[in-house]
Amino acid sequence: MSAWENKENDPRIVEIASTIREVPNFPKPGIMFKDITTLLLDHKAFKNTVDLFVERYTGMGIDVVAGIEARGFIFGPPIALAIGAKFVPLRKPGKLPGEVISEKYVLEYGSDCLEMHIELSNLMNGL
Repeated sequence: MSAWENKENDPRIVEIASTIREVPNFPKPGIMFKDITTLLLDHKAFKNTVDLFVERYTGMGIDVVAGIEARGFIFGPPIALAIGAKFVPLRKPGKLPGEVISEKYVLEYGSDCLEMHIELSNLMNGL
């Protein structure tokens, strides 16, 4: 059993969850949106969130952390720095200058697309 498997009873997880506001029917009816802005206002909960990710992924040989729009830009860079990895932002279409690669994906309420700089894709393929 890995050290991470014992984390399900970590009191930090309950504390973090208690700081996340739930917004019903946003952005569409039937969706329960998890609003992390309330977590970000609590410096202890924010630090604990990053620390838990770092504890889970340290020593796993991860070279790149990819952060998806908005939330990924908040949590990805400090996690990447702490585990000694590069950070790659994944953006919505039309937000990055230059040549990009795109990938479509399905959401519970539709579909969307993410893009990254082609140079970063080439870098990642060389790892």
